[in-house]
Amino acid sequence: MEHLLIVCELLKANLYEFHKFNRESGGEVYFTMPRLQSITIQCLEPLQFLHGLGLIHCDLKPENILVKSYSRCEIIKGINLGSSCFETDHLCLYVQSRSYRAPEVILGLAYDKKIDVWSLGCILAELCTGNVLFQNDSPASLLARVIGIIGSIDHEMLTKGRDSHKYFTKNRMLYERNQESSRLEYLIPKRTSLRHRLPMGDQGFTDFVGHRLEINLKKRPSASDALKHPWLSYPYEPISA
Repeated sequence: MEHLLIVCELLKANLYEFHKFNRESGGEVYFTMPRLQSITIQCLEPLQFLHGLGLIHCDLKPENILVKSYSRCEIIKGINLGSSCFETDHLCLYVQSRSYRAPEVILGLAYDKKIDVWSLGCILAELCTGNVLFQNDSPASLLARVIGIIGSIDHEMLTKGRDSHKYFTKNRMLYERNQESSRLEYLIPKRTSLRHRLPMGDQGFTDFVGHRLEINLKKRPSASDALKHPWLSYPYEPISA
């Protein structure tokens, strides 16, 4: 019997494992603004290439981004294309790990390559703060956090979403079913802001992440557009080896 063997270059830990180790070891903060800027570019350029082929990654998260060199901040090697698909495919309703899942996917709307851009925004916020931006207790609670931090969801999105009724009443009240009592409970989003959630980030970084986390898919920039954002050309001090 013949076997197909795929030989890949040897890489180090993924971003999730590395970030966790860095926090728990009490060492110097690794994910500084210059490094986050470098990581962002190294993420966007492959995404631009992938999207140019009509492909959507569909599962961008820290666990799927591997580290090549810590000292030189050569971070970006995207892996796990098992969920990826072409934009022309019959798109699956269940894609993206929940904390990095775009609103249009949760609501059951048509989606495209910009769901990867949303995931990147979530990843950058997490690397900056050390905490997942949108906790994934349930899809409804995740939506509550999105609304509380980013803003309300467009009426058109709620109207067209095939799954909107699972989370919103006809009066656009967010709800979920209590697993113990089976009763429906309203969820009141806790109002805050991205700037409040990213206290260690500078204005340019916060603005960049905010544009990646645009709820309305039509307004969310593509990977190509993101590469033109002024924050990516801000002259930070060079990263020391």
